[in-house]
Amino acid sequence: MSQKRVVIFSGGELQPQYIEEIQPGDFIIGADKGALFLISHGIKPDLAAGDFDSISQQELDIVRAESGKIVECDPIDKNLTDTELALEMAIKERPDCILLIGGTGSRLDHTLANVQMLTRALQHDIQCAIMDQNNYITLTDSNMEVLDRGYKYVSLLPMTPEVNGITLEEFQYPLDNATLKIGESLGISNVLIASRGKIRIKDGLLLIIQSRD
Repeated sequence: MSQKRVVIFSGGELQPQYIEEIQPGDFIIGADKGALFLISHGIKPDLAAGDFDSISQQELDIVRAESGKIVECDPIDKNLTDTELALEMAIKERPDCILLIGGTGSRLDHTLANVQMLTRALQHDIQCAIMDQNNYITLTDSNMEVLDRGYKYVSLLPMTPEVNGITLEEFQYPLDNATLKIGESLGISNVLIASRGKIRIKDGLLLIIQSRD
């Protein structure tokens, strides 16, 4: 049975090749100028969400006309970022997984907030990933299979004060029931030695970052 997937295009770093990540059957959400990016590349988002303060009124009219549905919020009186609003909409679709594109960029505060939002999806038993041309970021609280996606390194960073019982299979530097604590670099720059590797943890939240130089 095929998995249900939601793909979010947010307003961070976007490249034309990211359109190729869209698969048949995906539910597509454009957050703020991410919606305009999709439309300008021939993709009509199923849902557009945000305050749309980063695009012009004429561009907003295009987004309204070319989107399946639009959820707008006030640019000042709001509690959620555009990406968080889009993620909340994605979770309501009850998918098996969510892919966030355009969730990183020059705004480090937004990037870190988006990485932390991976916990929101995990709380709903939804696997969520953030992808850009240099990184593929996921989060686990139990077991995860890591696929070789063409990124050179796999780094492990704790998202809780410590992560216990970490065991790695098919990695250049294996771990067996290890502990990682915030501030330690033991998990940086590991390498897959097979087409896929396995990560198991006993408790905590572990960030998995596949990256290029």
